Amino acid sequence: METQSKRATTLKLTDLKSMPIRTFWITSIAFFICFFAWFGIVPFMPDVVKDLGLTPDQKWNSIILAVTGTVFARLLIGKLCDKYGPRLCYTYLLILGAIPVILIGFVQTPLQFLICRLFIGFIGASFVITQFHTSIMFAPNIVGTANATSAGWGNLGGGANRLGMPLIAAAVVSFGVADEIAWRYSMIIAGIIAMLMGLVYYFFTQDTPEGNFAQLKKAGKMPNFKKDEESFLSVLKDYRVWILFIVYAACFGMELTVYGTMDDYLQNTFGLTRSTAGNLVLSFALMNIFARTLGGFFGDRFGKLKGLRGRVLFLTVILAAEGFMLSIFSMTTSLAIGMLFLIAFSLTVQMAEGATFSVVPFINKKAIGSISGIVGAGGNVGAFLAAMFLKSKSAVAETTALAANSNLGEAAMKAAQSAAASSAVSSGYFIIGGCVVVSALTTLAIKFSTADEKAIETEMKGELAMSGSDK
Repeated sequence: METQSKRATTLKLTDLKSMPIRTFWITSIAFFICFFAWFGIVPFMPDVVKDLGLTPDQKWNSIILAVTGTVFARLLIGKLCDKYGPRLCYTYLLILGAIPVILIGFVQTPLQFLICRLFIGFIGASFVITQFHTSIMFAPNIVGTANATSAGWGNLGGGANRLGMPLIAAAVVSFGVADEIAWRYSMIIAGIIAMLMGLVYYFFTQDTPEGNFAQLKKAGKMPNFKKDEESFLSVLKDYRVWILFIVYAACFGMELTVYGTMDDYLQNTFGLTRSTAGNLVLSFALMNIFARTLGGFFGDRFGKLKGLRGRVLFLTVILAAEGFMLSIFSMTTSLAIGMLFLIAFSLTVQMAEGATFSVVPFINKKAIGSISGIVGAGGNVGAFLAAMFLKSKSAVAETTALAANSNLGEAAMKAAQSAAASSAVSSGYFIIGGCVVVSALTTLAIKFSTADEKAIETEMKGELAMSGSDK
């Protein structure tokens, strides 16, 4: 981008007259709504299983399809952002993505449900647009903090739905709708909200602080993207992009997987009730309010002290800490000690996510969208692989335990199954933690040229000087 003089150098959240700050709020809210709708069906799965007669395999397949759809959407949307700008991309994603959210309220067969889950997953690509939009609205000194905060607050939508969707359902039931079909109306309402947010995005944001891509292209103030295919190929050839792909798989992917399996693990290992375990997991998800921001903040701080290399070194340390916290947690047998390390894992995994996107904007400034898309997709690929790994370990252990205790009665079989699942997932967490530490070491291979370091330093000084002259 050639026109960068009006980017925000501070994250002054009350300055709504500032286009970067207004965009920050709108893109964070849009991201929240997308995640809310994406995982909106989760609290209703018992009702869906009963209503549609889903088998256990169909229920699991619906989860896999939702993640799969997001991987492809994230890879595509980043390239579209580079070409058409975040404003139009988010508008279309919100409006078109709302359609399967609404349609899932009308499904009558398991196949229709699975198809809707696949297409609902596409709105998970909203993360990429959010990161792209904040990356081009904020100056180098604050971009990590802005990226991390918008992503963290948006991610809250994936936890807030546990509380919000049942409240919407309760409101629907109060109007006389039968309790067993309230989930349908709730999803329709969530889809309508997403569609309306698309209109807000179109009318109240713009692509860059200076204007929209179309206007800037006409004025000759930004690249015309004639060599778009070539630039995307150069992104694919950049080894640093794929290291960050692995890194995001090791942080965001692990967060999704661990939180997705933690309810059952806490029940099986520590004997907690389902509601207590669920509330604990929800509280860890709510740490996104501040934890991810801390990762971006420290990324920016280390960038100020040690340049681009400083950002990478902080990412290495915090990612390694995440892996150690998960491995140690997996070995604990005391609930109190286990909670301490689980809190430490939640803090470090979310900080690692924020730190990742304090590095992303500096890899290739002409292809921030494409890089954000690839790295963002890494998170879902990591979640998919880790979930399949844990599922396979747990399934084998549980089947063996049930067979070995088949003559001892139902209570003994249940206890044996629970113990086997706990042991299998525990060893799985330990192995995953080790893989995260290895992933952390790969970040040391990320290098920036002296010219890149000097260019960012000069750019930052210029942004800060201009910001000071505007006051």
